[in-house]
Amino acid sequence: MSLRRLVALCSALVPALLGAQASPPPDLVLTGGRIFTADSTRPWAEAVAIRGERIVAVGTTAEVRRMAGRATREIALGGRVVIPGINDTHTHLGVAFDASFSTADTSLAGPALPEVLDSVRAVAARTPPGTWIRGAIGTRMLGDSTARRAALDAAAPRHPVLLRAPWGHGMLVNSAALRAAGIADRAADPLGGTYERDASGRLTGSLGEYAGWAVFRRANASLPDADVVRALRREAEQRLGWGVTSVQDMADAFAPAQTLRVLRAARLPQRVRVVRWPMAGAGGRHVAEWRAVNATPAPRVRVSGVKYVLDGTPIEQGALNRTPYPGRPGWYGRLNFPLDTVRAILRDALRGGDQTMLHVVGDSSLALVLSEMERMAPDSEWRRRRLRLEHASRLGGDFVPRAARLGIVVAQPRTSASLRSWRAAGIVTGYGSDGLPNPFVDMLVAVTAPARPGEAVSREEAVTILTRGSAYAEGMEREKGTLAPGMLADLAVLSQDVFTVPPAALPATTSVLTVVGGRIVHDALARAATGAPVP
Repeated sequence: MSLRRLVALCSALVPALLGAQASPPPDLVLTGGRIFTADSTRPWAEAVAIRGERIVAVGTTAEVRRMAGRATREIALGGRVVIPGINDTHTHLGVAFDASFSTADTSLAGPALPEVLDSVRAVAARTPPGTWIRGAIGTRMLGDSTARRAALDAAAPRHPVLLRAPWGHGMLVNSAALRAAGIADRAADPLGGTYERDASGRLTGSLGEYAGWAVFRRANASLPDADVVRALRREAEQRLGWGVTSVQDMADAFAPAQTLRVLRAARLPQRVRVVRWPMAGAGGRHVAEWRAVNATPAPRVRVSGVKYVLDGTPIEQGALNRTPYPGRPGWYGRLNFPLDTVRAILRDALRGGDQTMLHVVGDSSLALVLSEMERMAPDSEWRRRRLRLEHASRLGGDFVPRAARLGIVVAQPRTSASLRSWRAAGIVTGYGSDGLPNPFVDMLVAVTAPARPGEAVSREEAVTILTRGSAYAEGMEREKGTLAPGMLADLAVLSQDVFTVPPAALPATTSVLTVVGGRIVHDALARAATGAPVP
């Protein structure tokens, strides 16, 4: 238990033990609700009392009201459901506003080359030369050998062009973009990434994995800070409207200095965990680029954890599988890093001091990671490290008990996740949006399991994944994720009862009142029951 939580807990208990001198009254009490605490010792309550940034009591309305003083503000919930603040373990701040144009086709296949070239030409005609042109593409253009730098050069010879798959794996650029990123025509593949080449060995402009992300980060360096800050604030307000009080940013969009600069300027009302994403390339994993960064650069912002992407996804056929992809005999996907680098990453994880997160999607890459972990150290050592697997799409069958023994935590599970099996085995799971931020869509999937019958979980278990599970996934379960004395007062008052409404109604859920650290940061209620305006 943290010192702050211990102090807050003692302050709530001392008056009852001594029966004499009362502790200071709470600043805010929420009463008359249906409060799901996600605390196994007391999962349900009617009221909660908050002093400063922490919870001081959870109980019945009568119990909590007895603690109130003349300056205590009371909000009558009128039977509304309250849950701990939702914690998004895996998102990407700063990627939602990087498009110069959009097309009508937003499917995974995406638009065809002629439509994209028309848009690129139109943007180039109205923007100064040297301005980056960005757009979204899908599998249709990634797989089209004519949709490469020559075609993009013809459409915009004086503008760097970057076309990116919305799911983050797969990118096309033109010659101006390669020059802007300092990439020579015959550059060697960077660590973790690939450059597609023509028959002569010249780069075609198709960039895989870390090769593309390095260019993406270079392009985003040209975005004005003010534009990024405005976009971050808009996104934060949207998330608060769903009750999301914490986000864990996989920091791929910007270089470290730019990441922290815009977060300091934005002063977001949510808690932000910045997860280091070393931009591997020539010369290694580039872990040093984050070493000099302040671990707490701004209020509610902390930098911790490190992420590596070991393979791609099935969409672009990059996830490393044991069986070949349909229609591509002999193609199993690929491991982004050589085996010795994967082992070095795992050795770093064992040394401790920071949490390691591995994007692992294919079953072959998953088998490799589990086997190397088992070979390197006893289960007890790994359990202390809480190594995280991001997505873990193929974690099923015999993999489940092995992952459970190693203490693996899963963040941002895909829609095909074996949630019930994971929970039965003791694998802790945290919710992650991966940039698609309505958490109640994920809750719908968790309680219905349309892609994997028999793996649905209860409503209470689903909310626990959104809250306590996500807090555990970042090592903060003693500070947030449950509503109990001493915990941070992060919570959401919901627009409907997510524990009883029909499953299909879940995505329509919003937060009518969101609290972070005892402060109301989102308010959709007209007035509190007391009649006083809700700030």
